[in-house]
Amino acid sequence: MIIKQALISVSDKTGIIDLARKLTHYGIKIISTGGTAKLLNEAGISVIEVSNYTGFPEMLDGRIKTLHPKIHAGILARDDFPDHQQALDQASILNIELVIVNLYPFRQTIAKQNSTLSDAIENIDIGGPTMIRAAAKNYQKVAVITDPLDYSLLCDELEASNKSINSATRFKLAQKAFAHTASYDSAISNYLTALDENFLHKDFPESLHLNFNIAQNLRYGENPHQKAAFYRDSIITSGGLGSYQQLQGKELSYNNIADTDAAWECVKTFDKPACVIVKHANPCGIAISESVLNAYQLAFATDPVSAFGGIIAFNRIIDKDTAEAILKQFVEVIIAPEISPEAQQLLLQKNNIRVLMVPLQTESSIYDLKKVNGGLLVQTPDFSNITAADLTIVTKVKPTAQQLDDLLFAWRAAKFVKSNAIVFCRNGQTIGIGAGQMSRIDSARIASIKAQQSGYTLTDSVVASDAFFPFRDGLDVVVQAGATAIIQPGGSIRDDEVIAAADEQGISMIFTGIRHFRH
Repeated sequence: MIIKQALISVSDKTGIIDLARKLTHYGIKIISTGGTAKLLNEAGISVIEVSNYTGFPEMLDGRIKTLHPKIHAGILARDDFPDHQQALDQASILNIELVIVNLYPFRQTIAKQNSTLSDAIENIDIGGPTMIRAAAKNYQKVAVITDPLDYSLLCDELEASNKSINSATRFKLAQKAFAHTASYDSAISNYLTALDENFLHKDFPESLHLNFNIAQNLRYGENPHQKAAFYRDSIITSGGLGSYQQLQGKELSYNNIADTDAAWECVKTFDKPACVIVKHANPCGIAISESVLNAYQLAFATDPVSAFGGIIAFNRIIDKDTAEAILKQFVEVIIAPEISPEAQQLLLQKNNIRVLMVPLQTESSIYDLKKVNGGLLVQTPDFSNITAADLTIVTKVKPTAQQLDDLLFAWRAAKFVKSNAIVFCRNGQTIGIGAGQMSRIDSARIASIKAQQSGYTLTDSVVASDAFFPFRDGLDVVVQAGATAIIQPGGSIRDDEVIAAADEQGISMIFTGIRHFRH
């Protein structure tokens, strides 16, 4: 398919002048719309304005430019269909073999803080998607480019193939074009259906369209008999795992990605240098300290047995000393916002370790999603991080300043432990974690056993419970283990009974007024 005529109409004009120059170098005629045509003319590139080509002026403030038979017949005609070619000849219409179009910046417009519905409506492209879809439909005879990153691919093929684009490339570009318009329409639908009758924003759209692009096929899913792939959100948000850069190591597995996400979301909520170690979706060690090395050592010490083959996350740069310490254990994935060159060099000693970097940004998604058979659960992310000002002391004994710091740390740690969650802490370190039990009492007992196995006594520890104690028995278990201060949401019909039990045993207890179930 030799390209003789191209149509260019782009909102994002990145690289378009250089591309147009190359097209004219190959003798390809260019048809272009108002703003793009003006830019190319000013750059000394010969173009035919759409209005001159169609013989019909742009109108309605540019809403009508390319919606004309001379444009769409030229794109949609098959030159291998005799009746198509005959129809074009009778109407004096030439084939358009190349369409280079990108769309009005709808997403960028609605992302602006002061954007209005009127702004959004004016940035809904009509002619652009129509041309893209027409060209993609007729990929057998037309190449369509929607992404400036593909300009170099186009030029390489034109150079290598004497002004032609091979069928495999045309089909790939068509696939990308349909995905592009689908994503664009999804953004419009999500935005408009999230407005109520008064044009105010609702929490959730009536119709939720999700757009993800495949990043890689995985060796298998949670188990070897399951197939799996990893898809990235088409709108990459800095700070989420989807924006990771892998510096070394084997490909990530399904379970690696799931566990790394759990570790990363936890570690980035801490202000001090922090380390989180996750195994099978649950933290097995969390610590904060004045250095990442010490935070790592404390987190690892929480449960060295479970940390074997775990995921290690940091919220600060990994330095040489920390890398040396990590190399003494078996680890699947390391993730941090930055890794020093010296640390990178050291970690290459074990080149199978997956080492990832992700920008440190705490809020990185709009919705949390969970698939169920036949449906999708959608919620806003749990970004709640309480401070001392949010707490209510409900017991006669008040927590000390150190206990208060540890209680806040324990509460933040419990937020990322599967419910029912009981977390014992002391001096900015988890020392016993009980996760995912049907009974809160069992979680408390498991946390106590874990602490003992790692050589810790729970004397003078603090405890966080992700939800309220429904009876005093759960409180009795953690106090008998050695806890002297407790943080929990409150809200049980037996709160008075639980508070009385705490007073009876001479400990302090704080209510947060908010729970952190994690399923």
